This record gives sequence, C-alpha cells and structure tokens, in this order.
Amino acid sequence: MHNILRGRISDFDNKIEYMKSTITSIQDYPVPGILFRDITTLCEDARAFGLTIDMLYEAFKDVKIDKVLSSEARGFVFGAPLAARLGAGFVMVRKPGKLPRETMKEEYQLEYGTNELHMHVDSVKEGERVLCVDDLLATGGTIIATIKLAQRAGAQVVGAAFVIDLVDLGGAVIKSRPNAA
Repeated sequence: MHNILRGRISDFDNKIEYMKSTITSIQDYPVPGILFRDITTLCEDARAFGLTIDMLYEAFKDVKIDKVLSSEARGFVFGAPLAARLGAGFVMVRKPGKLPRETMKEEYQLEYGTNELHMHVDSVKEGERVLCVDDLLATGGTIIATIKLAQRAGAQVVGAAFVIDLVDLGGAVIKSRPNAA
C-alpha cells in the first residue's frame, strides 16, 4: 500500500514521518509489558490528523465503498471522517451492551485478554461493499472480528485500513493473509 500511495501523494515519506512523530508510546499501559501507542496525540495535532484522513482517503477513493465499519472507540475517530469523505455510510461496531437494537456478536483475542464486538443486525445489507477501519493493527483480533461480522451480514469486505501497524505483534502477517478472517 505504501508504494501505491507514495506515487499518488507528494512528499509521502515526510508526511508519514511527521504523523509518526506525533504518536506517543506509553510503557506498561494498560497492563505491565504492553507498549501502548497513544493516537490521541496524533489527533490533537491538526496537521497530523488531517494528513491521516487524507492518506486513508487517497488509498480508497477509487474503490466503491457502501459502508465503513469501525470498532470502538479509537476506530471511530478515523472511520467516521473517512466514511463522510468517501460518501459512504458509517457503522459502529461496539463492545457488549452499547447498541440499542438487535445485534450479532463476535468474540476475539486481544494481546492482553479477550472481548467481543457487536454490530446491529441491520447495519449492513447483503452485497454491500464495506471497508473496515481501526486505529491500530496488533494481533489482528479486533479487525478479524469486525470482518467476520460484516461477512456474516452478507457484505463484501473490500479492504481493511489502519493508522498504526504493530509489525512486532504480527500486524504485517495479518495484512498479508487476505483470507485470515
């Protein structure tokens, strides 16, 4: 993806480096042994946040997308503005007990525990083309759960996008396995 975007976006490498410089790493959060990548500092920087949405848009502007699905809460920060920019609907994929209508659920593993995600059963229609967006790709549990929810609803998942890829936790491996979900 970097090579494709590098050709479309002027000064690509410098923009990526600037965005990286605005992300704060916090040791032992939320539990000992975890190096947490805090994207709130990227979002607080108007230039970095704008560049992030611009680059996500550039990556998918030529792909027909009906809906953008994002998991709470940090995925919403990037998924909602991207959906608006792409002219697509936005679907919130949430933790248990947060959605008011009938939901379907998918359990997943975190690098420090387990959880489940829920999506309204009528959020995505059969055959809709969806893009799954999250802030970070670590072990892949959250995005795989989101993809499975979309597929169970009958959607065609056309891609997944992330702001941060934690290669040391297997992120790049998940990206390179299109049938991982």
